[in-house]
Amino acid sequence: MSRRPRRNHAAVFKAKVVLAALKGEKTLSELAEQFDIHANQITQWKSQLLEGAAVVFGEAKEQESSEVDKTKLHAKIGELSLERDLFRKRALESGSPERKEMIDSESNLSIYKQSKLLKISRSSA
Repeated sequence: MSRRPRRNHAAVFKAKVVLAALKGEKTLSELAEQFDIHANQITQWKSQLLEGAAVVFGEAKEQESSEVDKTKLHAKIGELSLERDLFRKRALESGSPERKEMIDSESNLSIYKQSKLLKISRSSA
C-alpha cells in the first residue's frame, strides 16, 4: 500500500469541514469520507478552532494594545538612545576631572556603567 503525499489544506476548507462537524448533522466518519480526510484531522481542526475562539471575542483587543505598547516602547528606546548619545558627546568633550565628577554613587545606574558611558576607568571614579 503506497502512502498518499502530504496535503496542505486551505484555511477556508478547514473552516468548512469544522463547521460541518460542529453542526453535528453527520458523523465524523461520514465527514471524513465526504471531504476525503482522516477523522482524526477533523477532530484536531475542531479543537484548534475551539481553543482559538476566545480571540474572536476579546483577546484580540489585548493583542492590539500590546502592539501599540511595543510601538511606544520602541519610540522611547529611540528617544533614550538619542539622549544618551547627546550626554555622552557633551561629556566626552569635557576633561577627565569633570567626567569623574559626573559619577553619582547613589544613582540607579551602576558605577561600572556610568564610567563606561563616560569613558573613564572605574577605579578612578
